[in-house]
Amino acid sequence: MVELRGVRHRYDGRLVLNLDHFAVPTGALLAVVGHNGSGKSTLLRLLALLEAPTEGAVLWDGAPVPRHPPPALRRRVTLVEQRPILLRGSVRDNLGFGLRLRGNGRTTVNRQVETVADQFGLTPLLERRRHELSDGEVQRVAVARAIAVRPDVLLLDEPASSADRAAAGALYRALAAERAARPFAVCIASHQLEDAYRWADDIRALAEGRLSPVTPENLFRVELPSGSGETKHARVGAIDIAVATDRTGPVVLAVPPTDIFVSREPLPSSARNVLTGRVTRVATHRPGGGVAVTADVGVELVAIVTAEAARELALAPDAPVVFSFKASAVRVF
Repeated sequence: MVELRGVRHRYDGRLVLNLDHFAVPTGALLAVVGHNGSGKSTLLRLLALLEAPTEGAVLWDGAPVPRHPPPALRRRVTLVEQRPILLRGSVRDNLGFGLRLRGNGRTTVNRQVETVADQFGLTPLLERRRHELSDGEVQRVAVARAIAVRPDVLLLDEPASSADRAAAGALYRALAAERAARPFAVCIASHQLEDAYRWADDIRALAEGRLSPVTPENLFRVELPSGSGETKHARVGAIDIAVATDRTGPVVLAVPPTDIFVSREPLPSSARNVLTGRVTRVATHRPGGGVAVTADVGVELVAIVTAEAARELALAPDAPVVFSFKASAVRVF
């Protein structure tokens, strides 16, 4: 539906986004994850047609989008920013604003406001004003306001960053219910990896403005020493990671979670990286995708194992664990 091709975007001459291709297909539910400063918010603003890229093209249904998109096209995509601004007036006024702007009559506006308020648990708040809401409630109102105008593409920047776990779960369930009734594309930018894995069908990671081959559990900014050897050692936290590369200087290391072998004891192996530690968290990765095992091995690393392996190894918080991976498995960019 909306896609970026050959995009290079700069602020004050600094390259903040460098993407050969990024697409949000019709009906997709995808998450973009990455550290602060990775380019997530900038990506959403380009997808929302709020900014034109410095270089490259934005396409909608395969057709190039002009640098000044027509209002009718802009209305098909809605962005909810991390710190949304509510208009003056009540929650009810905010939920109905976009509907009134689109020329809907009072009866239609009131019906849709009541519906979306019920979906997002906002009915008790309808007559409250901004100063009477928590930051989490403001985010929920902003998402509901966006849903009310029924966009084809909904872009959410850290939509649950101010919500507790229960409120975040309610928000995502409301989104899922709305999509079940009316399929539309959703792209969520978040650093909450557990939320991304639980709610999205497609996970994409950004690092330094580029798409990363792995999600950011195991992304590290390091300084690689000079030298001509086949293997270098990079200091990460309290450990050294062996890397097969001829690169030197500042780089980002990526250790794919699926390339980490998990055991309870060190095993005979050609892996150059054998790290012992203790499990800190075990969580379902996503349906059919195994189990995410987080361990402190001098630095926090995440490995993905099958549910059967997790049971056989009795992986649970505070259990001893060994993470092993080859130097060639570590990606450098």
